[in-house]
Amino acid sequence: MVRVFVVFALSVLILLVGLLLGSTLLISSDIQYESLVDKNRNAESFFYSLPSGALAHIRDEGNRDGPPMLLVHGANGSLHHWQAWVKELGHRYRLISFDLPGHGLTGAVPDADYSRMAMARFVLEIVDLLELKKTILVGHSMGGEVVLQFALNNPLRVRALVLLASSGLSRDGDDSIIAALRFTNSPFLLSMMRYVTPRFIIRSTLRSLVDKPDKVITPAMVERHWELLRMTGSREATIKRYTDRKNETSLDAKLGRIKHSTLLLWGVNDPLIPLKYG
Repeated sequence: MVRVFVVFALSVLILLVGLLLGSTLLISSDIQYESLVDKNRNAESFFYSLPSGALAHIRDEGNRDGPPMLLVHGANGSLHHWQAWVKELGHRYRLISFDLPGHGLTGAVPDADYSRMAMARFVLEIVDLLELKKTILVGHSMGGEVVLQFALNNPLRVRALVLLASSGLSRDGDDSIIAALRFTNSPFLLSMMRYVTPRFIIRSTLRSLVDKPDKVITPAMVERHWELLRMTGSREATIKRYTDRKNETSLDAKLGRIKHSTLLLWGVNDPLIPLKYG
């Protein structure tokens, strides 16, 4: 009897330890904004309270006398994604990047609106802030459809467009979305993201988004994504963005209204938004 009890007690102890270790590995706490600012800004960063109430993280880099180019990152990204562009094109262009609402150091915004239309209004606020009459707009993935919406709303403020693997077209019936993001289709799994966002999932997701991850995805990049996602308010903003996105309509019927010169850049093996959408 004593032996049975000991075995039972050990089993319970092992189970409790396993649950404790599992929760430690899976459950991630919030990180305060103040702890992330210095790590994620540079000498060109500044923060500005826009008319909408958002405190935007903005960088104004490159050749100040060159043509202005606004760089709009994709979903779950940040202005850090554009550093290679700044290095490559900074001698010729004035390169303006920023963290969209619900992303990076901009984080959650007062009206909790993360729709495509709200993102386009946010871009307009920055264009107005910097007093840009016309600008080249570059958008990657979700940023591409934000740029397209901006062009539809403000055609006279656009000089040209550059779309990198842009979203925005209808994908009804298309099952090509990568497995790492299929959880966004489940309200329950999506809600779990508020607490369950371990580093290894971030790493796996980032690696699944590129064709040659060993050449692109670095430990520092994984760490930055993981920390910025956990900034207070950002996970709630991400959940709301994915939830509300189900109500967004595609831009298919409106693309014909865009007359600006447009450059399309696409990876032939893009796993998230296949080349056929280009």
